[in-house]
Amino acid sequence: SPAPAPAATKNARLWLEGISDALGFLVGTTVGFVIGRLAGLNIFAEGYSMGTMGGILLVGLGGGLGLQGARHWRRGQEQKRRDAETAAGQK
Repeated sequence: SPAPAPAATKNARLWLEGISDALGFLVGTTVGFVIGRLAGLNIFAEGYSMGTMGGILLVGLGGGLGLQGARHWRRGQEQKRRDAETAAGQK
């Protein structure tokens, strides 16, 4: 079993997690908003028309997909780090 990470390393990983989640969500919502605008949907229109609801749906889906993409990226980075540590330990 690996030794516990020092507090500074754990804090750095928590910061990376928070920042990458936020960036993934922000990029995803922006992409969803732009796709909605290109499709003629306006999330800021008055009332709750189908166009407004469709735009809100795209922004929400984009945010969720962006967040999941950031988490997938982070898992990949963690796996690469573990693989490098394993390879270094076998030498």
